[in-house]
Amino acid sequence: MAFEEIEILKKRAIRFLENGIELLEKNILDLAAFNFQQFSELYLKYRLAEISGEYPKTHSIKRLLKELATLKSKEKDVTDFLEKNIDRISNLENAYITSRYIPVEFERKEVENMKEMVEKLKDFVDSI
Repeated sequence: MAFEEIEILKKRAIRFLENGIELLEKNILDLAAFNFQQFSELYLKYRLAEISGEYPKTHSIKRLLKELATLKSKEKDVTDFLEKNIDRISNLENAYITSRYIPVEFERKEVENMKEMVEKLKDFVDSI
């Protein structure tokens, strides 16, 4: 994957994060949740592409984190991060399907937790 393509992934991920924050402020919770999930997925794919030149074709944040751990030899750090945050990471993964296909409403606190989680995820991914 070319450097320019990797940078596009990063820019797109950051735009999803910024858009998610704006949508949360406007109380548009389903789309905020979707944007937070997309940020997480694309940011992890960006880091994987930056390290190895490719990334797996998956929407699973857990799988992408585990792949990053393998490439960076940080399995213990990622396992600890996943164990501490498994519920919130699972909620992010579920947001991909729920916000697109299932007619349910998100609670504001759920989406606020997603925002906190993606900020924590970004810091963690940047640290490894």
